[in-house]
Amino acid sequence: MFSLDSRLQEDTYVLGDFPLCQLLLSKDANYPWFILVPRRADISELFHLDDKDQAQLWKETRFLAETLKDTFDADKMNVATLGNVVSQLHMHVIVRRRTDPAWPAPVWGNKPAVAYTTEQVAQIRERLATVLDDDFTIAEV
Repeated sequence: MFSLDSRLQEDTYVLGDFPLCQLLLSKDANYPWFILVPRRADISELFHLDDKDQAQLWKETRFLAETLKDTFDADKMNVATLGNVVSQLHMHVIVRRRTDPAWPAPVWGNKPAVAYTTEQVAQIRERLATVLDDDFTIAEV
């Protein structure tokens, strides 16, 4: 049975679900930083997913990255699976702008996290609700 890693639970807001992945928002307002987590138990590597789930993960990642690039006016999209701290398979999809606090360096550990306000999270939810397709279900707040 799928359960979200406790570190991801602490460090993110749950925004909703795609057919395979849960969509999370990092609690760092320095960057529009999203995380896709396949809802599969005991998966730590991309190659642990079967072929169908691998294809679905890439489909959801590509769709999300394209949507975020336009929605948040990104200069560059950073997409990666790392898992050095949290072993549960998760895909980072981060909007980067030349004006962001860490540009051009990586976002990890570069600047102290800035908390979102409740209003900012609500605005992100609203923005995504208007641009994501019918395959995406917004999480209950």
